[in-house]
Amino acid sequence: MSVSSELLFRVLGPLDVAGEHQIPPGRHQIVLACLLLEANRVVGIDTLVDAIWHDDPPATARTQVQICVSGLRAGLAGIDGVSIVTRAPGYLMRVPAGRLDAELFAVRLAEAETLVRDCRAEEAADCLRDAVQLWRGPALSGTASRKLQARALQLDEQRLIAVETLAEVDLRLGRHHQVISDIRGMVEEQPLRERLRGQLMLALYRAGRQAEALQIYRIGRELLVEQLGLEPSAELRQLQRAILAADESLRGADKDQQAESESGPFQLPSDIADFTGRDALVECVEGQLASTGQQSAVPVVMLVGKPGVGKSALAVHIGHRLMAEHFPNGQLYADLGGTRSQVVDAADVLGRFLRAFGIPGASIPDGMDERAEMYRNLLHRKRVLVVLDDAESERQLRPLLPGNNSCAVIVTSRVRLTGLPGARLLDVAVMESAQALELLRRVVGDERVDAEPAAADALVRLVGGLPLALRIVAARLAGRPHWTLPMMYDRLADERHRLDELVHGEMMVRASLALTYDGLTPAAGELFRLLAGVEAAGLPAWTSAALLDGNLHQATDQLELLVDAQMLEIASIDLDGSPRYKFHDVIRLFAREQLAANVSGAQREVALARVLYGWLALVSEAHRRIYGGDFTVLHGAQPAWRPVQSYVDRVLADPLRWLEAERANLCAAVEQAADLGLDELCWDLATTLVVLFESRCYSQDWERTHLRAMEATRAVGNRRGTAALMCSLSSLYLSRPLASGATELLLPALAVFEELDDAGGRALARRNLALYHHIRGETAAADALFRQALTDFTLVGDPIGQAHVLSWIGALELDAGALDDADEHLRAALTLCAGVGNRRVEVQVRFKQCELAMAQGQYPAAEEILAELLELVRATHDVVGEGRILHRLGLAHAGVGRTVEARECLLAAIAVREQAMDPTGAARVAEDLARLAIEETVGGAAVATVPTGLGRSAQPRRH
Repeated sequence: MSVSSELLFRVLGPLDVAGEHQIPPGRHQIVLACLLLEANRVVGIDTLVDAIWHDDPPATARTQVQICVSGLRAGLAGIDGVSIVTRAPGYLMRVPAGRLDAELFAVRLAEAETLVRDCRAEEAADCLRDAVQLWRGPALSGTASRKLQARALQLDEQRLIAVETLAEVDLRLGRHHQVISDIRGMVEEQPLRERLRGQLMLALYRAGRQAEALQIYRIGRELLVEQLGLEPSAELRQLQRAILAADESLRGADKDQQAESESGPFQLPSDIADFTGRDALVECVEGQLASTGQQSAVPVVMLVGKPGVGKSALAVHIGHRLMAEHFPNGQLYADLGGTRSQVVDAADVLGRFLRAFGIPGASIPDGMDERAEMYRNLLHRKRVLVVLDDAESERQLRPLLPGNNSCAVIVTSRVRLTGLPGARLLDVAVMESAQALELLRRVVGDERVDAEPAAADALVRLVGGLPLALRIVAARLAGRPHWTLPMMYDRLADERHRLDELVHGEMMVRASLALTYDGLTPAAGELFRLLAGVEAAGLPAWTSAALLDGNLHQATDQLELLVDAQMLEIASIDLDGSPRYKFHDVIRLFAREQLAANVSGAQREVALARVLYGWLALVSEAHRRIYGGDFTVLHGAQPAWRPVQSYVDRVLADPLRWLEAERANLCAAVEQAADLGLDELCWDLATTLVVLFESRCYSQDWERTHLRAMEATRAVGNRRGTAALMCSLSSLYLSRPLASGATELLLPALAVFEELDDAGGRALARRNLALYHHIRGETAAADALFRQALTDFTLVGDPIGQAHVLSWIGALELDAGALDDADEHLRAALTLCAGVGNRRVEVQVRFKQCELAMAQGQYPAAEEILAELLELVRATHDVVGEGRILHRLGLAHAGVGRTVEARECLLAAIAVREQAMDPTGAARVAEDLARLAIEETVGGAAVATVPTGLGRSAQPRRH
């Protein structure tokens, strides 16, 4: 690998230090390995003592550890960026990013997960192959420390998961010969690992080696029967039967089918590596869903059970098992929030699903029924699995069901939703004793369970077989290899009166959670409580610093403590590469109880306000980077708290992408600000978010946030905030037929701005009023208001506002035939845009210059500009803009007699508009294409008209 030469430390195999740095064997290597496994984090000196001497340390143990650390410092001296510093209660080893193989392995796995989710299978395979090639043998091989051996087993398990995931991706790509080469030896090393064995069988079968595939099955079955007295899993037996029958479904996809498969979204969360039990339930659900096309209605399976029983994990696990073979066109996933106070609107889910299939925001209808119809049409003849997690009601589910029987749906819910026709309800109960023990074995190891079987049975009974509670207990044992199972039983038994009393309810989970919660550090406990008050789909790391009003790195350390304690989960990877965190639903309920019991209302509000101000600071900075400054927007008071600048620079490298990714959290922040009575913050955040709402056509979010913020400003008499919201909301209404509702907002808003002598507000209100009159064909009134707005924008020093108004004045003059005046104003607008680097408004001004050029008969100049604009909109994935520019470019080609190029552009424009589900726009292009054909037939001049819906007649947009 190209990175191998840059590695300084290797633990994925024998411990190794690059160069001539020699580390003495024994205690020195154990200490170094412990520090490397927790690189850039503090390792307690007691942990190092345990690693060296297990449960029998000498009286001088701490002194000997200090001597080892001193020796390591000397041995590693001279390596740039590497140091061991004393940090209570132990030591921290600083290692530069990318110089430790275990850290690089984790990064590659995270990158591969993102690539798979983005349907970039080939890149994901390369990334996984890079990760696997970092290994040189079993992790930390040759190390005698029991503590390190336990950690090494965890690393080895991650390696196996990576190998299996790589094989799965390669099989999807048709690389069965590569898979055979990669995993045959691994199957011999891990003969009881059935997923690997099944992948090798499938690869051999696809390579035309059916007999060898069946021989691999026979060998595996004999080993299982001989060593464990077990038959192979249902999945492996089904694969063997399919190979014997030469089942067509086992064939690898050809290139066309593969491309079709890769084109769909793959939204399922990661599967659980140590998923255990549920065999009968898994087989039942798969039997229902794998038979798509054999019944008239779409197959729907509903998994029902109480929180924490594992419904979501089961649904995701089944989805991954069915993914490649049965649903090659994609998997859709949505958390419907049925257990939260604010359930997810089905219309929002439909919008996200449609965008996942490439439908641009401008083409997505506002109404629920129209979205559902588009969704069903899109999935027609496709084989897609839809997983709807945590449903609240049948009403929420019905619009999300596909209309064809080639798709399938898995629903999870706490309640039995019996009103959904044709749905098969399956109860997910607590684990049986054998299944629970198997889960405990997978997490803590066979050796410890076999050594204390009575204590293991008692632990399973004590937590009632609930997977969530059992996982928490098992994770604590795995993280503390010096604890015995009876010790853990005794700790749980201290809460026995509570467990016995609530053994059948959710309170059973509370006892297990309380045990972990009581063991948190004070800072981690405080963060755990405060995080529960933040409404967010995934919590970025900076929110912890805001809640604690402290240093980002220190707050992140507390987050990681919560992850280690199984009180938080890693939800995803943020744009800057850092983790995003989330609660399990049941744990969130527990955290909220602790928040209410231990933190005053005033303290909660102050901490939450810092998070909301952090959102405002980030959104404001994103707006500035998109527009080149605080242009065409009004602000209130400055944010009272903001994330550190280094974080801001990382996540806002692509500001619009960050806004898109953070949309749900930002809309929730507006709601929370309103609930807290932070009216100034609330209106500022809502209006600044319009840069996202408009560019991505999130009209529902635009209206909902503004109306909610308006309630907050009106409740306290905040007249400027209310006027700003009314003016901003009018921009949305201007895009509707006849601009209905715009003047009812604009006239009172303008009156307030005039009374407050707010020039920036006056400029925005007058500009929007001018657009209203322009839409209604009242050009004189529009011109007068545009010129008044220009004066106010100049007064407040807003060049983008000036440019936008100047471009509209130029458009009016072009309509009136005053071409020289139009040219002057459009040039002035373009100069202003260039001065601040605002490409967005610049593109729109140059588009109007093309219209002017064509009106002047300068078709070659228009062609040149349009060709450049076409590249820009394609680079930003603006499908709507691409359709408009292709249409105009076709007309420009026709104007100079290049009919072949004109026809190609117009046909491309039709294709793009049909892709965007814009039949009206496609029809307009088709009209011009027909006129071009008529002109060719009669030998006349080519088409040179401006099509309806473009240029001067297009609906105006806010800038």
